[in-house]
Amino acid sequence: MARHGSTARAAGELHLSQSAVSAALRSLEEQYGVALFDRRGRRLALNPVGRALRARAEALLAHAGELHRALAGHGALGHLRVGASYTIANHLAVGYLVDYLARYPEAKVEFFAANSPEVVSRVLNYQVDLGMIEGEASHPDLELVPWMGDELVVFCSPDHPLAARGALSEEEIAAARWILREPGSGARQTFDRAFARFLPKLNIYLEFRHNEAIKRAVEAGLGIGCLSRIVLAGNFRDGSLVPLALPAPFDLARTFYLALPRQRHRREAVEAWVEICLAGARSSGPQHCLSSAARARHSRASASRSAGPAITVGATSGVRPRRETSSARWASARSKTKPSRKSA
Repeated sequence: MARHGSTARAAGELHLSQSAVSAALRSLEEQYGVALFDRRGRRLALNPVGRALRARAEALLAHAGELHRALAGHGALGHLRVGASYTIANHLAVGYLVDYLARYPEAKVEFFAANSPEVVSRVLNYQVDLGMIEGEASHPDLELVPWMGDELVVFCSPDHPLAARGALSEEEIAAARWILREPGSGARQTFDRAFARFLPKLNIYLEFRHNEAIKRAVEAGLGIGCLSRIVLAGNFRDGSLVPLALPAPFDLARTFYLALPRQRHRREAVEAWVEICLAGARSSGPQHCLSSAARARHSRASASRSAGPAITVGATSGVRPRRETSSARWASARSKTKPSRKSA
């Protein structure tokens, strides 16, 4: 009921009648003399007492489920639900999946791809076991593990007037037509942070939810873009897109994080996925290792996370034309392991 907000949907998931589910909730609340939900018409919403108990209840259910699977002889299969941002899902996750399935060959791994705020929502709602996101997220029930370094790169088509020089001046930054990811995405948050003093005068011409749409629009000469170097590596190699250098002191470096519920039952499958991701970042080369600056940013953000949000939930999607105008625990674990104008 906490997940669905209604007894009818909960009953459907549990294969019970709605009246049976309603009676079970009523009995539970009467037994302990406390209400767990606020009733809003036909909708149910956890009240403060219910929210405080939910994380413990979810952990208890996960523990009970794992015990059941172990008793049934399936405890070591490694089943896992992973949420990942579009960039990570399309360009990184499969590599980690290969290593994971080598360890758990019978595991069923379910992937959910979305932008980072949606992944965070799934983690907090216990709809995935962990998330792989592109930036900071602020929530008291969320644990973030810094995983690997990345950077955004400004780019254009090889036929663009800026391509020959391969660099942008501050005047060209303001004059350019920008084709970007949708607001709220991890890439857009890094861009907005780096270009903060230019935002009021930037011409954000197109916004897309998917990286490939941005690359196609830039290749067609509609403007210049800014995406992860991971996304653009193949295009830079074959010459279909050209990187553009920025004047100092622009900083487009960022950190990818693994996001987990803070209160949860520690499952072997989750721990193994985290371990594989951290090992993969180390082995992929220094360009993906967290820089000292990135580590400092994470330390500052961790210390002040309660002061303000980073990633927010509920980002917009689609194409939007505009007018021209964390942690010591994982470090310890590692030391002990061996081995989004109109779209076409």
